[in-house]
Amino acid sequence: MNAVFKALADPTRRGVLELLRARPMSAGEIAEHFPLSKPTMSAHFAVLREADLVQVHKTGKAVIYALKLSVLEDALLGFAGLFRLGDAPGAISTLNPALSPKLSPTPIKD
Repeated sequence: MNAVFKALADPTRRGVLELLRARPMSAGEIAEHFPLSKPTMSAHFAVLREADLVQVHKTGKAVIYALKLSVLEDALLGFAGLFRLGDAPGAISTLNPALSPKLSPTPIKD
């Protein structure tokens, strides 16, 4: 999960993922949307691959990137579970019952 959040921490990488929501794109098509050098974009693509947020395949000379939404969803659900947001799977209370909140209220003494 840390690799996913490292990838999401950068606005350029979030922008790449946003572009890929619409459709798979070549590295060149994606790079056209950013005022960055090819080596810099290549480094961003590497971080996204490392986090498993994109699927990569080659078509001739072109490298095509596609969003792996399931990985992003799993990371976000895990994050929500850490903070007990909703009924997210992996909530701390399911991972460690000692951290689960008490279900019965504590009586107030007068």
